Parts: sequence; structure tokens; C-alpha cells
Amino acid sequence: MAYWRGRRKMSQQVFADRLGKSKSWVDKVERGVRRLDKFSVLYEIADILQVDVQLLMGKDPERRTDALNCIDQIEVQEIRAALERYDSMSAYFDAAPSPPPLDDMRKAVNHAWLTYQYGRYGMLTRALPKLLRDAQAADAAYGGERAPEAAHLLGQVYQIASSVLRKLGECELAWLAADRSMAVAQRANDPLLAGIATTRVCAALVAMGRARPALELNVQIANRLAPGGSNEVSPARLSVYGMLLLQGAMAASRIGDTASVDDLINCAQEAAILLGGDHNHYWTSFGPTNVELHRAAAAVELGDGGRAVEVHQLRIAEPSFNALLPERRAHHLLDIARGYAQIGDVANAGEMLLLGDRLAPSEIRCRPIAHEVMSDILRRTRGAPPSPVAELAEHMGVGV
Repeated sequence: MAYWRGRRKMSQQVFADRLGKSKSWVDKVERGVRRLDKFSVLYEIADILQVDVQLLMGKDPERRTDALNCIDQIEVQEIRAALERYDSMSAYFDAAPSPPPLDDMRKAVNHAWLTYQYGRYGMLTRALPKLLRDAQAADAAYGGERAPEAAHLLGQVYQIASSVLRKLGECELAWLAADRSMAVAQRANDPLLAGIATTRVCAALVAMGRARPALELNVQIANRLAPGGSNEVSPARLSVYGMLLLQGAMAASRIGDTASVDDLINCAQEAAILLGGDHNHYWTSFGPTNVELHRAAAAVELGDGGRAVEVHQLRIAEPSFNALLPERRAHHLLDIARGYAQIGDVANAGEMLLLGDRLAPSEIRCRPIAHEVMSDILRRTRGAPPSPVAELAEHMGVGV
């Protein structure tokens, strides 16, 4: 019970209030001083925590269709098991099983990318274990001319896994998946896939508190992939190069390197101007609008919430912003909520979370950083928070 209450970000008091018990009762149960001896109470607890009652009884769970749309340890264990498979090595010694057709795999990978970019993280994490296993099997089985294609698809699946795991706070698994994507990209013989895999590795490193090596790696690979000279100046290359620069800027902001942040974002802006608009090559959503979103995000990481709000209000055109996919917009609104909170404007911070929740609920309800922002809003709001904010906090399982 204590574990799942923690997963739902509920304080003992909030949980006790919803259960109609005292905080002391909850504390005694969690410490094992008091036993749960009524099934009716057990089912009520499972309902409040939005988990299958079997989990509370230490048995194999059944899926709940109404569960909070976030990752749970069941998905984490299944994804970890899929990442720990070594089908290519097994295929070296044994006959590989019949792989899924690559055309079917391509459709599944594209669907997974869209599921991620629409912010449907719960749906994605439930699908990821099978998608990982299928992509690994295809990579192990297909040889000859089709080997790079199979490797390319597996590399993308690893990147999808890394991206969603990082958002949901599973940083070490995110790093593992991203690292695998870099290794596979080399076999796919696609420098741009390797480049965008680098951004996933670096994002995971930043999330793990390793911002300096992330900055160095992003800049190193960006310099190698820079358009011009012997490198073509294609939309795809501009997009990957631009994202490497933007991820480098985010790493620089984590260590307070303002000069590097400005330099990298300005270089990314030049690439976006050459690209000529917002596009989604290699699933990057790169373009002029995304550059400004990162400019605001970097300001937040630097602790300059006022600058982030200014960028949001003055530099981001509403039509261009609304044309972006939901995950990117909701992510930005979460960043701006943090910016407003930094300058003490908790009312607008709450409004940004509400707007983000309407676009992509999982981006707000499932990310640990969003829970921190909501907790800050509730703590600093004088009197009762506005009812929509209070309702969202309840959905998030966040209390004062």
C-alpha cells in the first residue's frame, strides 16, 4: 500500500481523507503494526490507488482499464525484460524464429512514434514490450540487403522506448535503451539515425545528472554532421543537426553555461531558417518554433522564469505553435508553468498545467516534474486553489 501510494504521489493525509480513515491508521498499516483484515477495505484501497487488488495481495495482476494512464512497475519489468534480450547473439548459434514482416514492423514503428508524439504514454508503454521483441527478432533474422532496414527499425524502437521512459522517470532504463539505439544505428548505416540516437543518449544523461558529458557528446556529433562541405544540406540533416544543438543547449543550461546555451540555440536557429519551416524529419519536430520552445525551456533550467515567459508571449506565434503535435505543445506548457512558478505567478502556472492537460494528459499527470510543479502551486496558493486546478491535482494524486 505504501509503495503504490508513493507511486500515485499521495501524502498519507490525502490518502487517509479519501479512504475515510485517520492518518494514524494509514501509518500503522504501512508499518505493519495494523493488519488489513477486511476485503471491502482492500478493494476500496485498490480503487483509490487505481491498481488491481491483486497487486496489493502480492499476486499477478489483471489489467485495469480505468487505471491512471502512467507507467507502473508491471510495464517497467516487461520493458526491462525486453531490453535484456539478445536475439542477435542467439540467432548466431541457433536457427532464428520466423521474424515479423518488415512492412508490418514499419507500420508498427510509425504508429508507436505517433502514439508518443500524441502523448499517449500509457498506451505506448503497454505496447512497447512486444514491439521491442518483434523488432529484435527482425533484426536478428534479416540479413543481406534487408539487414540495414531491420536495424534501422530496431534503432527507432529503442529511441521510442528511451524517450517515454525518460519522461516517466525511469532514467537508467532510458539510458540503456538510448545506448542500444546508438549501437544499432551503426549497423543501419545511417549517420542521421546515429545522430538522433545521440540526442536520446544525451537527454538520458542529463536526466541522470550527467549534463557535462551530454553537452560534450552533443557538440561533438553535431560538428561531424553539420551540413556543408562534404555533407549534404538536406532537410533531414538540418533537422538532426538542429536537434543535436538544441539538446546541447539543454545540457549546457543544466550546468549554468549561459554563453554555450545562447551560442547553441542561435546556431540551431540558423539551421531552422535554412530548413524553412517546422517539420518532423526523423521524428524531431524540428523547425523555428521548436527552437523557440527550447529557448524558453533553457531559460527555465537557468532559473530565469521571466525570460521563459517573455519568449512564450513574444517569440512563439500561435498558429505555428498550434500546428505542433500534442506532446511538444504540452511539454512546452509544462516548461512555462515552471517559469511562471519561478516568478511567483502560481495562478498562471496552474493555468499552463490545465492547458497542457487538455492537450496531452499523460504529459502532465504522469511526469514527476509536473507533480513537483503542482505541489509547488498548491503550497503557495493562498486559500483554496481554483476548482479546475484542485481537480487536476486530485487526478494527479498530488496533495499539499
